[in-house]
Amino acid sequence: MPVRTTPAHTQTIAGRLGEITVTSFTDRPRTALLVIDVQEDVMSSAWQAAEVVARIGALVDRARAEGTPVVWVRHQDYYLPPDSQPWQIVAALHPSAREPIVEKRFRSAFEGTDLEAVLGVLDVGRLVVCGAQSDFCVRHTIHAALEKGYDVALASDAHTTTDAEIDGLTIPAELIVAHQNSATREYALPGRTSRIAPHDQIRVS
Repeated sequence: MPVRTTPAHTQTIAGRLGEITVTSFTDRPRTALLVIDVQEDVMSSAWQAAEVVARIGALVDRARAEGTPVVWVRHQDYYLPPDSQPWQIVAALHPSAREPIVEKRFRSAFEGTDLEAVLGVLDVGRLVVCGAQSDFCVRHTIHAALEKGYDVALASDAHTTTDAEIDGLTIPAELIVAHQNSATREYALPGRTSRIAPHDQIRVS
């Protein structure tokens, strides 16, 4: 069953449903740093919030110095109404006037937004991901990016979340972050790469 592709290198794999064509964006040579939902409310109770924000700041500085586009994602919800204080990106981080901010309402930063158009204009085929929350918007954006054909690298020490309460069981945020790192490192799709590395070792260009 064929899927729609952009001009790029293609691979054909055989499966029970026949031949499936998949692709990666070899016509988009650039990398972008994608900073997800580092907002006042989101980070207020997040695990190691100050340390994670500092590492994201270092990534942003390095990306700018290397000429890598920085794309910011900001969530809206009933508890994050636009222009409210909780909705704002944390004060320690400062998007420049030239850096796009993608407003979203769903966990995936691609769903119902112009993110894909923004990345297309920038010729981006690889994303370096950081931000919050590890088990929600970071996770779903990574999955969507890979499925759409992007290569992904997750800054393993520059994303965070809160403890999760599920059926009386508490899952510590630290374990959720570690699990997301493991899942990203081991997530393989044809023609695409999924990698993790600490913020000071990850390639941003």
